[in-house]
Amino acid sequence: MTNLENRLRRLEDRAELHDLAATYFRATDDDDYDRLSDCFTADATFAASGFPPSQGREAIIEFLKSTRAGMQQTVHTPSYVQLDFADSNSATGVVAAHLELGIGDTTYFAAVRYLDAYRLENERWRIAQREMRAIHVGPWSEADQSLSVPLNIRWPGSEPAASDYPRRRI
Repeated sequence: MTNLENRLRRLEDRAELHDLAATYFRATDDDDYDRLSDCFTADATFAASGFPPSQGREAIIEFLKSTRAGMQQTVHTPSYVQLDFADSNSATGVVAAHLELGIGDTTYFAAVRYLDAYRLENERWRIAQREMRAIHVGPWSEADQSLSVPLNIRWPGSEPAASDYPRRRI
């Protein structure tokens, strides 16, 4: 490939990975588990703060189904996607997002970062590894404190915990 072809391919890869991030969020909100499954490689891993990791596409979908079983409507909104390509078949990225989650009778809000590894599988980019880390989580009734208290991870049924990204003061 020429340099121009390589640069064009990289732009196409970036666009596909941005679409992958949006597809993941839309499929999650729509409970479209077939489409969600297609976002992951067959041997993918998924981990989230406070939960044991899942290994393999089927285990990941079962984990997501079980965590969403008690949820009502949800809205996942990506804020940015930052990518770094290791080579033409693999990349890493950070996807920042805001979440609105109906859990029981309460609406929760959150800001999270997904630390991802991507791999081309069957000529499509897919998530090979995803780790969700929380910046803050809590019910809307506590929004006025969500960024000003040290224990600002407040998943329902769990003890308050510190952010995975506490502010570092210089």
